[in-house]
Amino acid sequence: MPDPGIRLIVGLGNPGAQYESTRHNAGFWLVERIAERHRGQFRNESKFHGMLCRVTVGSAEVRLLKPATFMNHSGRAVAAVVRYFDIPPEQILVAYDELDLPPGRLRLKRGGGHAGHNGMRDTIAALGSPEFWRLRIGIGHPGDKQQVVAYVLSRASGEESASIDEALDEAESSLDELIEGKFQLAMNRLHSGR
Repeated sequence: MPDPGIRLIVGLGNPGAQYESTRHNAGFWLVERIAERHRGQFRNESKFHGMLCRVTVGSAEVRLLKPATFMNHSGRAVAAVVRYFDIPPEQILVAYDELDLPPGRLRLKRGGGHAGHNGMRDTIAALGSPEFWRLRIGIGHPGDKQQVVAYVLSRASGEESASIDEALDEAESSLDELIEGKFQLAMNRLHSGR
């Protein structure tokens, strides 16, 4: 029997216009792109501490979530949706910005630690399990850890933006495989040539 496919895609980011274009919102950019492509509408859902959208991809129903809790408390929103819709960890994909990958590089995997990412740290704690899928979206590193906060909360350069956009297109075009549980196929596609 194939792996169960993804039923919830969480994009990590910070709410508010001042954060919209910052590197830390790469996860938001992906779910917004999926919603647009599949004509979904995000709605503010206070019981889920975020914006929720439902789309149909093929014959599967998928929910998209943008937590409104700010990055460090992302887990509160994720856990609320997961409990309400009874979604097991292996059917969750969390997309987020990754400093340790160059802009535009993608990495898909299941399980693991938080590697210092506060949104992931909080999500793992709130779910009580690290066994969900992650899509790390490369944003590059400023080269000095003292500059990380300012870096993730600023805009990418034009060239970096173009690379990240290309990667988001690639991720979006792997949606069918993710939803059908064909994770190895999705990995081969997302990891190749980048």
